[in-house]
Amino acid sequence: MTPPITKARPAFTSHSEETGTDYVIYIDAPESKGARGPFPAVLVMDGDYLFDATAGAARSLAAAGRIPPTVVVGVGYGSGFGKPGNFRGRDYTPTASPDEPGSGGADRFLAYLSGSLWPELARSLPLRETGRVMAGHSLGSLLVLHALFQERPFFDLALASAPSIWWDNRSLLGLASGLRDRQAALKGRLYMGVGEEDTPSMLGDLALLEQGLKGRPFEGLHVAVERFPGHDHYDVVPHTMAAGLTALLG
Repeated sequence: MTPPITKARPAFTSHSEETGTDYVIYIDAPESKGARGPFPAVLVMDGDYLFDATAGAARSLAAAGRIPPTVVVGVGYGSGFGKPGNFRGRDYTPTASPDEPGSGGADRFLAYLSGSLWPELARSLPLRETGRVMAGHSLGSLLVLHALFQERPFFDLALASAPSIWWDNRSLLGLASGLRDRQAALKGRLYMGVGEEDTPSMLGDLALLEQGLKGRPFEGLHVAVERFPGHDHYDVVPHTMAAGLTALLG
């Protein structure tokens, strides 16, 4: 089962020199005459599936005054999960695995997002230069966490929905722990959400990361975790996106 395919039309196609791939970019920007930038921006992974839910949540929350008017940018492939042209197994994974040929390209993809795509967006949209949000679900959330646990993260507001911490024997836990060994502070905000009906592995791995961050907290990093009763890995997305945006931008 996968989330419904995004119905919004792409805004443009962006070529990445870093990965050699063309990405389909979706954009939802504040349209109210009273809305003035600079705006916070959310880059959401798996834009071919998650853009509509994320943009809808941002619009509703802004209309209710719970978050400021926000630009939502979906980064997609124009191709479904497991299909040729969809490189999430390469782009969202920090380390290589023999089970996923070509995996381990997260750093190159992050270099594209921060060094090429963000400046391209900022040339045409009034974006805040602080408080940049990256959002994802499942494997996309693995990338979100990898992006956050850097010495000076470009994306310092992280929305991780049902993160795939299991990847490569939970190497993400080692990344976070190793960073904490090297530095005491990490300024930012982290929201993690999961459905209580998700798999024991997903729930257990998230609990391990939560416990690690509580046991050895980073100075300046605010962490919020929510578990949604009655929801599984797939139908939790609208809830985690809305709650995560509220926690990060509210």
